[in-house]
Parts: sequence; structure tokens; C-alpha cells
Amino acid sequence: MSKPSIPQGTRDFSPAEVRKRQYIFNTLRSIFELYGFQPLETPSMENLVTLTGKYGEEGDRLIFKILNNGLNAQTDDTKKKMNDEWEKMLSKSYSSPVITERALRYDLTIPFARYVVMHQNELAFPFRRYQMQPVWRADRPQKGRYREFWQCDADVVGSTSLINEAELLCIYEEAFVTLGIPFVIKINSRKILAGMAELCGHPDKLIDMTVALDKVDKIGLHGVEKELTDKGFDAKSVDILKELVRGEIAYSNNQEIIDELRSKMQGSEIGLEGVREIEKSIEYHKSLSKYGGEKIKIPFEVNGMQLSFSSGINVDISLARGLNYYTGVIVEVIPYGVKMGSIGGGGRYDDLTGLFGLKNLSGVGVSFGVDRIYDVMDELKVFPQRLVEGTQAMLVNFGGENEAYALQILQQLRSAGIAAEIYPDAAKFDKQMKYANKRSIAFVLLPGDEERLKNMVAVKNFTTGEQKTVSVSECIEILRG
Repeated sequence: MSKPSIPQGTRDFSPAEVRKRQYIFNTLRSIFELYGFQPLETPSMENLVTLTGKYGEEGDRLIFKILNNGLNAQTDDTKKKMNDEWEKMLSKSYSSPVITERALRYDLTIPFARYVVMHQNELAFPFRRYQMQPVWRADRPQKGRYREFWQCDADVVGSTSLINEAELLCIYEEAFVTLGIPFVIKINSRKILAGMAELCGHPDKLIDMTVALDKVDKIGLHGVEKELTDKGFDAKSVDILKELVRGEIAYSNNQEIIDELRSKMQGSEIGLEGVREIEKSIEYHKSLSKYGGEKIKIPFEVNGMQLSFSSGINVDISLARGLNYYTGVIVEVIPYGVKMGSIGGGGRYDDLTGLFGLKNLSGVGVSFGVDRIYDVMDELKVFPQRLVEGTQAMLVNFGGENEAYALQILQQLRSAGIAAEIYPDAAKFDKQMKYANKRSIAFVLLPGDEERLKNMVAVKNFTTGEQKTVSVSECIEILRG
């Protein structure tokens, strides 16, 4: 019999890994709640028609479709029709309702928009929600990229105020400072990108331009130039775009970049509107941020070297965010000190619910890539050490009356809020100690005959090797310490 395996692009998580992941979830949850966001969950699968056409051509190809069930109950005619449709699906990019009507969710934003439309009469707007659930993408697995992964989203719908953008920037900032990840929050506007397309004479090629610009960190300006040329941009248009991107690099702070953009966008009203939105968002952020909108130095370690990085917000006009539904300010978070793609991103979507028939309901949201955040924290070794401890103390089971005494102690430890367990069987002493060592349990308690008669317990520190006999109340204080 072959060894069992799991699908490519998925992972098992050990108890220690789950505790670390829960630390991330709990940190994000507490910050979302602090900012007044409400929790929400949606089904793992959606109707295929809900998802397709919302993520662009590349995104649609990555949607995991679910085959219709009940094939055995079909008539011969229906089976033949399904086989014919299946052949079409294999031959080209084609989706047939005979074969598939449902799909695993690609992200949390489109299901959220669908929820808002379905429940619009029950909600109080602006509606602020956060959602933490897994999503699935039929992508090629690689470092930091999985086929099943978790997202944590925070969105506000029913308000056009840029205060919302600023608060989401604050949430990003506070979350990554708390988690100990050095970061850069890139900010841009789809309206600036639309202005750039106007200035280079190709407003009809906005999507082609943004897809190319979004790859500048991966393929460089030369690669972007080639892709733009292949998409039909002439040499003059490419030079205009390259000059805009290069000009941004020449300035040392966000305000200088904004002033330069305002100067160069004079020929585009939508571009100027995008500049105003970025400037106002950063201004609001400075008022709301607990760090005053200043750069935050975050210490971290790489190869034994103690380093620090001034984390904060950077205007970056090459940032495009490849999803078609963004209409205004867009953001993306990149970690520093680790080779990893973005660990968060989002933006304004003025007509997302319009995809489902509810017009004029603007929204803005951000997403956290939990799996990548985990990998970054693990590589930088910034998880708190206490997370891997789990059980603080284990009571050795000597059997008989000593077992009953140990259970009394166990109850008192748990009542005091101390994570403790007893070895369930009165097995050999060495076996119990090996178990505690393998579990990395810090303290082993020995309630033997002598200890029971004196109403005390021997406490052995597995880290230092020290052992002493104390009262149960003193034992509790040691474990708390």
C-alpha cells in the first residue's frame, strides 16, 4: 500500500504551528474589533456565475470549479450530453452548467459583495465587516504560494469617505508592528493609473498597462517595456510611462512624489483626482495613526544579525493590483528582510455590488495573507517563545492513591488558569518523562507517597534540571512565574 499524501499546494499544520497561526488570527481579530468591524462568514463554495468575470482573465483561470454531483443517477442521454460538454471544456477555456455550476471561493471580497446585496435590507450602512476563512486558487504551488490558504479581510461598504482608507492603513500598520514584521505599505490610485493611460494616449489599454506595471518588481522596467510593446504601446507611450515611474524613484518622501505627480497629471482630470485621494488618505492617516504617521523602526534578526527597518507608507505609482474591480486608492504590503511577495493588499471598489445589481454602494477593503505572514514571521523568528509551550506542567501518574492525589492537584492548577495535564496511565517513570521531554513541557510534577502524605508536590524544571518540593499553592506561583 502506498503512503498517504495530501494534494499539492496544501499543508498539514502541527499543534505548534496551529498555535502560531492562532496567534496571528487573534492579533488581527483584536485589532479589527478595536476599529469597530463585525465578524462574518460565507460558504466555502459559491455559484460559479457569482465568481467568474470578477477577477480578470488570469483570475478566472485560477478558479477551482466543482463538478456537479449525482452523476450515477443521470439518464444515458444526460450522461452523453455531459460527456460532450466535458470534451468542450477540455478543448478550450469553457464552463458548462451541465458539468459545473459551483466553485470554491477565490477570495473573500466577491462573496462579501454578494452577501451585502442579498442582505441589504437587514444591514446598517456603512457596514464594517472582517472575515477570516480559507480560499482556493488553482495556481502553481511555490514558496509563499499555495492552492489552499487563509485570508483575513476587513471592508467598509456604504461610504465614500477617505477616512475609511486611512483607518485601513492604520489597521495594517498596527497589525504588522504588533506581529513584529518590518514592512512597506505601498499606496497608489487606479485613477492615477487611468491618468497615466490618458497621458500616453491609450486610455483604452488601461488593463494591459496595469497588468504590465504590476510586474515591475519581478521583471524590471525593461521587462515592463517589452510587455507594453507587445500589447501595442508605441515607443513614445512607453517612454512617457517609464519617465513617470522613474521620476517617482528620484524623490525621498511621499509629499515630493505627490507634488511631482500633481505637476505631471495636469493633462488628466481623473489623474489629478487620484493624486488628491492619495494625499487626503495620507493626511487622515497621520491624524489617526498611533504613531503619528511617522516611520516606525521594527527590529528583526537575519542570520544572527540584529537589524531594524523604518516601516511605513510609500507612494508607488507602479503599484497596479491586478483585480479589475478596484476604482480608487489601492494598497499593498511588502515585508522587509525576507524574499516574499505581498502579505496584504486591497483598495477602493466603487461598483463591486453593482456586479450583483446593487448600484451606487461604494466600498473599500484590505486583505491579510495569513499563510505568507506565518512564513515571514517564522523566517524572521519573531513569534513569541511562549506560543510553542502549550502545556506548562505534566503530573506523573504513580497510580493508586497517588493518582487520586494527582487529580486533585491537576484540578487546582487548571482552576488557577495553568495549562496542565496528567499522564493517563501509571506507566514506567522513564516512559512518562520521555513523553514530557518530547512534548517540550517545561515542568514535571511528582506527586509520590512522601509528597501526598505531606500535602506537597515535587516540581522539576526540565530547562534547568532543578527540583524542589513545595506546597500546591507555591507550585502554582512557580508555574505562573
